[in-house]
Amino acid sequence: MKSYLPLMLGLACLQVAPLVAADEPKKPAAPAVKLPVQPADVAAPKLGPDGQPQGNFIKQHQSFVELAKKGEAQVVFLGDSITAGWNGQKALFDKEYAQYKAVNFGIGGDRTQHVLWRVENGEFDGIKPKEVVLMIGTNNSGVGENSPEQIANGIHNIIDAIHKRSPETKILLLAIFPRGATEKNNPGREKNKKVNALIEKFDDGKKVHYLDIGPKFLTADGTLSTEIMKDLLHLTAKGYQIEADAIRDKVAELAK
Repeated sequence: MKSYLPLMLGLACLQVAPLVAADEPKKPAAPAVKLPVQPADVAAPKLGPDGQPQGNFIKQHQSFVELAKKGEAQVVFLGDSITAGWNGQKALFDKEYAQYKAVNFGIGGDRTQHVLWRVENGEFDGIKPKEVVLMIGTNNSGVGENSPEQIANGIHNIIDAIHKRSPETKILLLAIFPRGATEKNNPGREKNKKVNALIEKFDDGKKVHYLDIGPKFLTADGTLSTEIMKDLLHLTAKGYQIEADAIRDKVAELAK
């Protein structure tokens, strides 16, 4: 007669194993890192949820450092996602700016402190461009601790950092573009207007030239259309054409 003892022991093991696994204590979730509020006028890298510099930010920054080392660019576009968006308009960008060996140093989500950090960490080592087209600050507008004065000071520090590395470079300082459908109940647009009123004073007619093309994106009553900015912040192809037309003469003048 066959013994059923091995079979019974095997079944017992199968029944016990899940119970043992179920009783294992779960590992506690890693505590969320509370990121400090970064001042708009102090150089800092963009941080991820773990409190460390964002990998994609560092990767893009390093690619710009490598471009700078080539020493070829005569015009540098510097800013956030609105500047980075030129990468999706390559035909227009090349048509307008290839003659200047232009490069695009725009990174989505950047604030003034991030651009300042990038300039101070190699993006202008190796190049002395004739011109920088700079627009930054709209991502600071939603940070309550970043006052218009602090944001403007951050932009001023960026300009100083560029001139420290390339004294003869001329800056085409663009006013921060309007955002949101209308001015009503639109604190972001209002804050950007206050920043623009401050940075307009940086224009010295020599190395810094301020240009406000914001009204060209708006209707007569100040409304912003999704035809111009798809999400009322980022430009469409039509919006980039408006920008290209609006800055063409000034870019050419400063790049001589």
